[in-house]
Amino acid sequence: MTTESIVSMIGNLGFPIVVSFYLLIRLEQNIKRLEQTLQALIDQIQKGGN
Repeated sequence: MTTESIVSMIGNLGFPIVVSFYLLIRLEQNIKRLEQTLQALIDQIQKGGN
């Protein structure tokens, strides 16, 4: 996102909505990484630990 698009979104939608949207995107990325890590852990446990 460019600075211009962020300023435009704040003007059109309002600051709280833009911040909420940004945080949801960040959380989604973190949850996806957590799911991948958990799946790798499950795979290791099923293989026998190593």
